[in-house]
This record gives sequence, C-alpha cells and structure tokens, in this order.
Amino acid sequence: MSDDSLRDRIDTSKPHSARFWNYFVGGKDNYEVDREIGDQIKSIFPGLVDVAVTSRRFLGRAVGHLAGEQGLRQFLDVGTGLPTADNTHEVAQRVAPDARIVYVDNDPIVLAHANALLTSTREGRTAYLDADLYDPEAVLKAAAGTLDLSRPVGLMILNTLGHVADYEQARELVRRLMAGLPSGSHLVISDSTATSDGMIAASEAYNASGAVPYYVRPVSEIAGFFDGLELVEPGVVRVPEWRPETSGDAGSGAVGSGAVGSGAVGSGAVGSGAVDAYCGVGRKA
Repeated sequence: MSDDSLRDRIDTSKPHSARFWNYFVGGKDNYEVDREIGDQIKSIFPGLVDVAVTSRRFLGRAVGHLAGEQGLRQFLDVGTGLPTADNTHEVAQRVAPDARIVYVDNDPIVLAHANALLTSTREGRTAYLDADLYDPEAVLKAAAGTLDLSRPVGLMILNTLGHVADYEQARELVRRLMAGLPSGSHLVISDSTATSDGMIAASEAYNASGAVPYYVRPVSEIAGFFDGLELVEPGVVRVPEWRPETSGDAGSGAVGSGAVGSGAVGSGAVGSGAVDAYCGVGRKA
C-alpha cells in the first residue's frame, strides 16, 4: 500500500488512540485534535501521563526478561501503536541480536510509520503486518512468514484490549492467539484499569471525543486474560511493580502469582498516587 493511500485513510478530524498515546509519551506524531483531548484529559486526570510512561517502561522490562532469562527469540506484538523509543525489536535485539519480531496493526497512521519499525540487526529480522486483532488465525498465519510458530513466542498485547468493548470477546481473542502458539510461549498484557474515579472520568472523556472508545476494566478482568497460564512473578500488578528497576517504581495492590483460575484480586490499598494500569506475564505450559 502506498504512502499516499495510507494518508488518505488518516482522519485528522477526530482524536486517535495511537496519536493520543504518542503525545502523552512525548512523541511528535500527533495532531492538534489529539493534543486538545490530551490536554483536556490531563486537566481531569494528570495521572494518565504516568500510565503512559510507566506502561512503556514495563514493555522494556518484560521484553528484556523474556529475551534474557527465558531465552525467547521471537515476539509477536499485536496493537503496535506509533513507534517511540525502545520498541519491542530494539529491546529484544539488544539482548539477543538474532531475535525476530513481528508487529501487527491495521491502523493507517501506524502503517504510515511502518518504515520506522522495519529495522533490524543483521542477525535478526523485523516485519510489519497490516492485520486485525479480531481475526487471530489470520494474524498467526501471516506471522508464520517471519516466525517459527513451532518454537516459543512472546505475545505482546499492550494497551490494546481496552478497545474491545465486550470482555468475553476480548478473552476469546487472547485465547485464540495463544492457542496457535506452542508450549513455552508467553503472554504479556498491560491495560488501563477502573481503579480510580480519575481514570474512569478520563476514559469517559476520551470516549466522548469521537475517538474509537477505550474501556477501562477492573483488575480481576485483567487477571482473567491469564486463565490457564502460569503467571511469572510477581503476578498481575500495577505496571511500575512488575520487576521494578528501582524500589521507587513500586506501588501497591497485586494479584497473587501462580496459575490463575479464580482471578481473585489482592487487598492491597490503592494510594492516591498509584498508577491506574495493571500488567502481567504468563507462560503457556
């Protein structure tokens, strides 16, 4: 698809989640309409900036762990968003230069920036797919052109599942993606959560802007995405708490680790400065 045809598909009259998030993490690939709703939401709930920044840091820690301690050499990043610093392939290939990464998105503005993602070490490979989360089997079939799906894969779905309004549908999409991956594969998820009045108000304001809605969920539902998987320590926690680089990153309120069945949420108190986004990493046995 040509750059001109992609630009024709970009709607600059309404906010867009990838551009909005790009603005929050200090990127330049956004328009006035994205900055306006971004500034409006920051006035309602300044903590959303922390969600954006800490979620990006979690990506780096999770990919570093999987490529390092777990020895994974393949990653499937669904719902890529706009590139900033330390994308999945950059983190993975710093640890393992021969790592292969496939990015998946179907949004025109993200596709228009695909060239920024299609970089790789000489030993590894990076590819980009114009594909849809709502068709997991097609995603897996296309990814198999770059990845060996008989070997473990790190499936990354970050700040994306909130766009799927129906929770059971979201769980089914995750299940179908993981069903096509072998034993030893890992699921990495992070999403904003309905854990404060401010975050709920921010979500409502964003959804009223005309953008594709993003629905915040209770923590128990984030945990439910990992049903049947073995959770990597420390379990499902706020994004700064997942193997923090410094003790100052830690917050409170974790879901217990181990195999998840009930999705029970721990009773840790939520502080006023806590980040309203939870994450986890689970291994397929």
